[in-house]
Amino acid sequence: MSGELRHLISINDLTNEEIEKVFEAANRYLSELGDPNAPHRIAKSTRIGTGSILATLFYEPSTRTRLSFESAMLRLGGRTISSADPATSSAAKGESLADTARVVSNYADAIVIRHPRDGAAKLVAEYASVPVINGGDGAHEHPTQTLCDLFTLQREKGAFKGLNVVISGDLKGSRTIHSFVYALARFGAHIMLMPGGKGMELPAHVDWRLRHEFHSLPVPREKYEKENADIDVLYATADQPHQPTLLSASDFKEIDIFYMTRFQKERYADGAKSDYMKVDSEFLKGSKYKTASVMHPLPRVGELDADLDGTPRAAYFRQASYGVPIRMALIAAVLELDAQASLEKFASGFRAKAHPIHSQPRELGIACPNTNCITHDPQDGGYAGNKFTVIANDGLRLRCYYCETDVRTDIAGNVRSKTYAHSDPANLHDVVFFANEADAQKAGFKPGAHNHAAAE
Repeated sequence: MSGELRHLISINDLTNEEIEKVFEAANRYLSELGDPNAPHRIAKSTRIGTGSILATLFYEPSTRTRLSFESAMLRLGGRTISSADPATSSAAKGESLADTARVVSNYADAIVIRHPRDGAAKLVAEYASVPVINGGDGAHEHPTQTLCDLFTLQREKGAFKGLNVVISGDLKGSRTIHSFVYALARFGAHIMLMPGGKGMELPAHVDWRLRHEFHSLPVPREKYEKENADIDVLYATADQPHQPTLLSASDFKEIDIFYMTRFQKERYADGAKSDYMKVDSEFLKGSKYKTASVMHPLPRVGELDADLDGTPRAAYFRQASYGVPIRMALIAAVLELDAQASLEKFASGFRAKAHPIHSQPRELGIACPNTNCITHDPQDGGYAGNKFTVIANDGLRLRCYYCETDVRTDIAGNVRSKTYAHSDPANLHDVVFFANEADAQKAGFKPGAHNHAAAE
């Protein structure tokens, strides 16, 4: 990859200040190009994107994300090329994402990718020579949807800090939720989780990041369950580590946002869920919801009743409409079409990591535990390295470079001496990590000096 680029794969690739800059540009486009009869809608075009081309590569179905990206580019004065059906693309012939990225980089100035595999967008960014934007990858993240969600929340409620946001539905399978909770924590909102069914709780690695990286800590149940008995977990974001304990039940009496999501049936082997929760006016008639705006990333498939559509609290169609100005601002930023919206550039396309990146042989040592990760794809896995971010916090954690799923281990082997030890090596050179001692021994590694007792 040559030159300086800026990719957006995770919402955490943007700083809070950059998110605010995107919002400022989106508000400006709405003011200058908006429909006076519908303030959430872009109705005119500018010419700042003349000569620029956006490629949309969608390996999963999409209406709002793909069309709003293409509309955004057209409204900027640019053009779009699209591959919206993998059955009619070279993917059907077995072409890898890596090769597609390298080829399409010659046809367009930026790429939007949606893919069913977690981490696929990061792989495309590794091989593309133009900016890559994640339009949703598996159950990993959907950062541009989160920008639309935050923008909607800001326009509905003003500031983020201290807002009570209920998030309900498939918290496990929804990539939108994973991006959204990170952003809410970063901006100081309180996150109130209501899973749509059994087994749909927030993934463990997302929970860990909320607690340890974004200082959003669970509040003891006695602090909130009198008013919110239906809430599974409530995270309060703290300026200081001890602050959530200072909050009382009165802080959670009123809900500002009720955010609903559908069951992500495509992420589950057993298909539809008959017991998935449903929300209607009756559900939201309680006093705690009297000022709550209702949001949904859409599409809805029965979990949000249409009887809410005509009420002022229904924000979900405005939320979908904001996809155009938000994505206009983002495209303008990554392509440097608008000086007021530009983002910092990086030689690799990404800001430097706070923790070291470790690569190890694909055939040796620990692999990403997420079976839907792009590293396990029969066609594309070979193009992805067996790479992890090494996080020494709460024990040793390896975070997959692509899908960001965590795995804990303290078994570090040395490929030169063919020995292993329980350790957190200061130097990652010649190191390979194993899930357990049995795997290390199966690979031909023997216990190191301070492992003798464990081996006897």
